[in-house]
Amino acid sequence: MQTITITAARAKLGHWLARAVRGEEIGVVVGAKVVALRPVPIQAADYLETEYGLSTEEADRAIARIKAETRQAKAAGELIPLEEFAVSYAPGRRRQKRILRSGQTHS
Repeated sequence: MQTITITAARAKLGHWLARAVRGEEIGVVVGAKVVALRPVPIQAADYLETEYGLSTEEADRAIARIKAETRQAKAAGELIPLEEFAVSYAPGRRRQKRILRSGQTHS
């Protein structure tokens, strides 16, 4: 097992996580203990409840509501194409005011 300090883990966390995902045993020394970095399987059934506090029925209702809202926004012309969104909000680019289809400005 490769052991590293908290400082080393923090400095190159992505590197160490990638190695752990590939199956290498990586441990972070925390005081007198070693805490292992390793992938953990996620069960889709408990993921909704654990992460969002939703039952399957609540998630189904949320999905239906989101789809309905999206259909309404699309019909009203309130959605923009993904390509336009990507160019407008690309990292490292200055955001410029743009005129929305509704006539309002967005910065």
